[in-house]
Amino acid sequence: MNPNHKLGRVCLWGDYTPGNQGEDIVGGLVTTHPISKEQKEYLNVDDPCLEEAFPDIYQALLGHVKQLIIEKGWTHQEIEFTFESPDPKDLYILQTRDMTPKKKRSYPAFSKTSSLKKAFLGRGIGVSGGALSGRIAFTLEDLKDLKERFPTDALILVRSDTVPDDIKEISLADGLLTAKGGQTSHAAIVALRLEKTCVVGFKGLVLHEQRGISIIQGMTFKAGDFISIDGRNGSVYAGRHKTYL
Repeated sequence: MNPNHKLGRVCLWGDYTPGNQGEDIVGGLVTTHPISKEQKEYLNVDDPCLEEAFPDIYQALLGHVKQLIIEKGWTHQEIEFTFESPDPKDLYILQTRDMTPKKKRSYPAFSKTSSLKKAFLGRGIGVSGGALSGRIAFTLEDLKDLKERFPTDALILVRSDTVPDDIKEISLADGLLTAKGGQTSHAAIVALRLEKTCVVGFKGLVLHEQRGISIIQGMTFKAGDFISIDGRNGSVYAGRHKTYL
């Protein structure tokens, strides 16, 4: 929740998914949708946001948030909620807590070149970090092998989703790209805490784990191939590209 006290304005920003459980979101088992129209426009996604799909629920949630932020003067809040029907009386606030402020720092960006534009594969949800080009790894074995063979190259772990047991893989990787998940999925939370560049919910990604390949927009990628991700806006590009601070 992103309040602006001077303007008396509150922006709702987060994830929701209909017909699923909170554990499904955290586990990255489902693809989540944005909360507000403003967030949807920023992310440039087509999924129906909460404000569009359940307007009465959205307005009720916004009312609770305004009460906490504007009337009571609370700081930015992380709120967990659920609803059992489109009727606001079935909206339940599960918990709310002060949001941990993000560290202010500069992140690299991709140089805007014609080759970068041609290499664009699509956009997921940017979670953390900036622009990163690295070699694809699918498994822990891939990570160890590539780190030994190319010690100066960044490594990007590509997965359908992640689970807590994947902490070794995430720790070894410099970046993370997943096909499922949202801003509160396991992959997103861990990547943010470990300060890894991360893009989740990239629907154009199809993995064939037994074959050791991934297919994106008809292009086949194998372990060791270069791919580029932008943890700010969720953009994904084929190949390796120059960055600047």
